[in-house]
Amino acid sequence: MLDIISLITTAGYIGFFSIIFAESGFFGFFFPGDSLLFTAGFLASQQTLNIGLLMGLAFGAAVLGDSVGYAIGYMAGPKIFRREDSFFFHKDHLVKTKVFYEKHGPKTIVLARFIPIIRTFAPLLAGVGKMRYHTFLAYNIIGGALWAIGLTWLGWWLGGTIPNMDRYIVFIVIGIIVLTSLPPLNEYRKYRIQRRK
Repeated sequence: MLDIISLITTAGYIGFFSIIFAESGFFGFFFPGDSLLFTAGFLASQQTLNIGLLMGLAFGAAVLGDSVGYAIGYMAGPKIFRREDSFFFHKDHLVKTKVFYEKHGPKTIVLARFIPIIRTFAPLLAGVGKMRYHTFLAYNIIGGALWAIGLTWLGWWLGGTIPNMDRYIVFIVIGIIVLTSLPPLNEYRKYRIQRRK
C-alpha cells in the first residue's frame, strides 16, 4: 500500500497518466490500475493532489490507451495469437479475454474495465475482430468514465467522508483487488472444464 502511495507521489500527474495509459493500452497488464485510481482519489481527499485534474487525466489515459490497444489489434490481426510469450504478452491472458469476450460481446469493453488483465487485452481483441471503431469508441468512453472517473471519485469521496480513512485504505484496496480478480478466474475455470470434456 505504501508503495502505491509513494509511486503516485513520486511519479506525479505525468506518471499517473502514463501508468493508466499503459495498463489500458496492452503494455501494462501488471500495473495495479484499480488500486492506483482509488488511492490517488484518496490522496486528493487529503489535499495532496487535485481531484478534478486526476479524474480528467485518468479518463483521458483510459480512453486513449484502449484506442491504442484496438489499433494494435486491428493492424496485427491474427498474428497476435501466434506470438511467443514475453514480459508484456502471455497467450493465456489472451485466451482468458477471448472466453470473456465471446460470452459478453461488445459490452466486454465496459465490463473489462473492472477486471485486471482482461481490461488490457479486451480492446486488442476488439481490433483483431475488426469491431467497428465508432461502436468500440462508444463503449470505450462509457467504460473509461465508469472505471477511471468512478474509482478515482470513490477514493476521494470515501477519504473525505470516513474519519481516519487511512486506517482502512489497505483493506479496501485488498477488497477491490480480490473482487475484480474473481470474474476472470471463474471464466477461466469454466474454460478449462469445457476443454477437458
